[in-house]
Amino acid sequence: MLAAGPALADEPLSAIDWLSRSVREPAVAAPGAGPEVTPALPEEVATTPLGELRLDAVGIVPPRVSGLPADLWGATPVDELVRLVAEARADAPPAALELLKMLLVAEADPPADANGDGRLLMARLDKLLTLGALDEAQALIEIAGPTQPELFRRWFDISLLTGLEDRACAAMRAAPGIAPTIHARIFCLARGGDWSAAALTLETGRALGFLSPAEDELLARFLEPELADGAEPLPPPEHVTPLVYRLYEAIGEPLPTSHLPLAFAHLDLRQIAGWKARIEAAERLARTGAIPAGRLIEIYTERQPPASGGIWDRVAAVQKFDLALLSGDPEAVARFLPDAWANMRRAGLEVPFARAYGERLARIALPEAVRRVALRVVLLSASYDRGTAAATPTTPREALWLGVARGDTTGIAAETALGREIARVFAHPHAPSRLEAMARDGRLGEAILRALALVSAARPPDPADAAEGLALLRAVGLEDHARRLALELLILDAEAP
Repeated sequence: MLAAGPALADEPLSAIDWLSRSVREPAVAAPGAGPEVTPALPEEVATTPLGELRLDAVGIVPPRVSGLPADLWGATPVDELVRLVAEARADAPPAALELLKMLLVAEADPPADANGDGRLLMARLDKLLTLGALDEAQALIEIAGPTQPELFRRWFDISLLTGLEDRACAAMRAAPGIAPTIHARIFCLARGGDWSAAALTLETGRALGFLSPAEDELLARFLEPELADGAEPLPPPEHVTPLVYRLYEAIGEPLPTSHLPLAFAHLDLRQIAGWKARIEAAERLARTGAIPAGRLIEIYTERQPPASGGIWDRVAAVQKFDLALLSGDPEAVARFLPDAWANMRRAGLEVPFARAYGERLARIALPEAVRRVALRVVLLSASYDRGTAAATPTTPREALWLGVARGDTTGIAAETALGREIARVFAHPHAPSRLEAMARDGRLGEAILRALALVSAARPPDPADAAEGLALLRAVGLEDHARRLALELLILDAEAP
């Protein structure tokens, strides 16, 4: 237990500064420092040289599914890829985030200069955590094998954030070569029902000075709830990690997640959270595509809104539209669609709304009064091409949207600078992109990351930058991504009808 005690003071933290210091390398006792203490870990551990693991090659989507080649990273230096991944914006348009996540989870050969230390994998994992994409990050770690401290730390935290703390503790006990910190050990002993061992560990950590006063008080209340009877609530922690959050939750002082990193929002998706907290968490996660749009609608429609105003008006509007769409009655759909769309637009949830309803909406013949709203919803959905195949534009703006959806804007006159640049990209033949040379030079992944940075740098983006990024996506065969991204750039910032 002592060997698995405090985290090293100078241990480097990840770029994700809220990760728990839940594990550390086993300490080595100095000569004459006392009897050797054996960590509670397997004695015989089969090891593989780190370089042979090809950590940077780990992915959950093979090339035949992603459409991205095995030599995606090619000759780009690891340091440059790590920087580009770290700088990718979490507030990019949804289609850009979807393509970014595809890059992050793609199975591909390591960069040419990779030395086996897994730096690119760690950067990919940290970006997924930043985006709230816990399922994808967890899958990557499990394929890589959470046997290295930095991988296990992320795996442990993901388990805590998804309410799988018992699984996290079991994994900590089973992971070879991983020594838990005293905080994690106390938590896991208590979760396993061994309260006496947890208390003894706390006493030992306290005697050896392994705990700060705030940590001591928190863990003491966790193990002995009666200490909190009549006592003042603990002050908010200066640094919230998943482990700290779960300890505060266990003593009956849950922390709000609204101002914590996005990954913490998953904690409020659990049934133990209130409905309003679950809705707010689902909305945060749906904006980055961290949960499917259908999951957001499921939470919206769980029960009747208890009040009006704010979030409840949005929930009520979506519920009325959902019922109308289920009925298949065009008049009911036409009556409730505008209000639902307006509410979701104000909340920045247009794309999740479109992804949930666009395909079904495209099959309903609606009156002219709501046709423009319905067109926007369908164009922002996965059925943008099929749902608008027979649509006829009534304005120059709609003509451009439909031209992009069909992949041909030849002869279409756009009204704005951004529209003109996007129309130029989708005209035939399209203008070449400066990034195409980079892609041809064996640096495809880098070129795509730079293209996404160009279209996400501002809202709306610089017209020339947007054109360059979209042209690159078209040139390398990512046509569907290019069309959906262009439609989002044109529609999401367009004036309301």
